[in-house]
Amino acid sequence: MGKYVILSNLTDEGRKTIMKKPKRIEEVNQELEKKGAKIVEQYAVLGQYDFITIVDAPSKGDIYKTVTEVASRGSIDTVTLPAMEVDELIQKMEE
Repeated sequence: MGKYVILSNLTDEGRKTIMKKPKRIEEVNQELEKKGAKIVEQYAVLGQYDFITIVDAPSKGDIYKTVTEVASRGSIDTVTLPAMEVDELIQKMEE
């Protein structure tokens, strides 16, 4: 499993959906988990992005497919970044 940071912005359609049905956020999270991405943390944020979601996923291909499927509905735009814990980075740098 690898960690990934998903930066998301709602589209106009996504904002309309959230205004009518805020629980839709939880429904999408459940869909991600059914596809194998375990949500570690999620934040609604102000600024350049609307949400920051940290997930564990089996592989880059798996998370790419999952995020693309969700984004293809037109409610969100995403940027997905592979991530590693700082302790792991330090260990690699000391090798």
